[in-house]
Amino acid sequence: MSTPAAPASPSRFLDQTHEVINVSSELAGYNMYTQDAALREAVQREGAAWAQADLTRFGQLTGSADYLELGALANRYPPELDTHDRFGHRVDLVRFHPAYHTLMKTAIEEGIHASPWTDPQPGAHVARAAKFYLQAQVEAGHGCPITMTFAAVPSLLTTPALAQQWVPKITASVYDPRNVPDAAKQGLTIGMAMTEKQGGSDVRANTTRAYPVGASGPGEAYELVGHKFFVSAPMCDAFLVLAQAPGGLSCFLLPRWRPDGSKNPLQVLRLKRKMGNVSNASSETELRGALAWMVGEEGRGVRTIIEMVSMTRFDCMIGSSAGQRAVVSQALHHCSLRSAFGTVLNQQPLMQNVLADLVLESEGSLALTMRMARAMDQRATDPHEDQMARLLTAVGKYWICKRTPQHAYEAMECIGGSGVMEDSPFPRLFRESPVNAIWEGSGNVQCLDVLRAMQKTPDVVQAFFQEVARARGGHAQLDRYVADLQSAFTDLSELEYRARDLVGRMALAVQAALLVQHAPSLVADAFCASRLSGGSHHHYGILPRGVDCAALMARATPQCDA
Repeated sequence: MSTPAAPASPSRFLDQTHEVINVSSELAGYNMYTQDAALREAVQREGAAWAQADLTRFGQLTGSADYLELGALANRYPPELDTHDRFGHRVDLVRFHPAYHTLMKTAIEEGIHASPWTDPQPGAHVARAAKFYLQAQVEAGHGCPITMTFAAVPSLLTTPALAQQWVPKITASVYDPRNVPDAAKQGLTIGMAMTEKQGGSDVRANTTRAYPVGASGPGEAYELVGHKFFVSAPMCDAFLVLAQAPGGLSCFLLPRWRPDGSKNPLQVLRLKRKMGNVSNASSETELRGALAWMVGEEGRGVRTIIEMVSMTRFDCMIGSSAGQRAVVSQALHHCSLRSAFGTVLNQQPLMQNVLADLVLESEGSLALTMRMARAMDQRATDPHEDQMARLLTAVGKYWICKRTPQHAYEAMECIGGSGVMEDSPFPRLFRESPVNAIWEGSGNVQCLDVLRAMQKTPDVVQAFFQEVARARGGHAQLDRYVADLQSAFTDLSELEYRARDLVGRMALAVQAALLVQHAPSLVADAFCASRLSGGSHHHYGILPRGVDCAALMARATPQCDA
């Protein structure tokens, strides 16, 4: 039988079926700081111009392809818990992908966990907020232990003996992830353990008990028995914990190891399976006579730990603002490269409306966040700034974090079907978007905190209107909006019922005031026209006519290096 002759012409069945055209590219290889005009302007005006060179250097790192890949890897391979070693010893060891450790190491070496404490110069909180804002766009989950380590310092300073022992290592620029006693380390991280099953945000319902080992009171040793339903970052070296002492709910510092080198019985039961924040280990634990030292006064645990909570809430503002910037950067980049129906997406009027609206939201969030960073810098010496830090941290935490999930979704919709694929950054960014709205006090908790501040210190209301009055005369629509808001404060009926509406209006007023004072007119005018015209701005892409969408997009679109 003869062999068939080869065909004289190439086969019709080719391995190349089509040419890949009209697609986007990875947003990588750009300077995340220099390509963000709103951030550069905020750093300058809020008092950290001295940090521009350092932020430029760091922005080049955070925008590099290799560094951005670390964020993806840290979430692709989530942490794992070993309760015991192979010989049966209790270890409570959490294992992480190397990418997570690289992100942690960088954050600590860059001072994101401590720089305002170690170098308390004017603008220190502003510079640190800007750096955290850049880092959080790469990966959000590792920001949890960084935030708590940073925020623990003010609480620990209430008890000098503990502060002297712990703060130097907490603020050291050394990352040591080993599961060994704190005495063997040069750098330490701090977690938080407040929440219990039966209470949630109502920490006064906690049932964990604290028993004095000898003498009682600040700085003294206690043994804790109970449980914690949420322990953030259980691989940290120590935790601030709330427990019921004989004199009432108190705050304690609980290390993973006892001074004698034995394992402290804070036992991790399981890691939480979260929809987002996957790289970060969250856990349930039981305290079986765990040794801890009282921080602050007995029975004043909430007051002591609130020093930490106010800082973590501020970092939630930074994190959500960073999330908004991350998704709008991705959307702007994609829509500058992709065409549909014969026109590049960012040249189509309806898409321009959506993209420009997303830009405005991001600008407003960043303006308020960085204003609060300045308040943090100056609150110790300026009563007005102290009032702003007290009031607007809750206002900003409520509004910015609440707006972020819808913002993330709209940006994802700009990408289309590819945006929901797991090889895109959008699913991770979307799953991350609700986290900060819930953690460190949900929306209702923040609104109630605003009401408490107004009731306990009525002067904060006057301080608030003094703050927004700095923009008086700069925009007629803002002036009318503020006048209406002032009228709302004269009605004291059903304040709690109306709290969300009131706090949301406060947020919009202060965002608009900041943009009118400091942002280019195209930003301020568009923000006021779209957010202050009556009713709530519930979704994106409904900007009024006359907004220069192309200019807003051009201002915010990152340009990758050639």
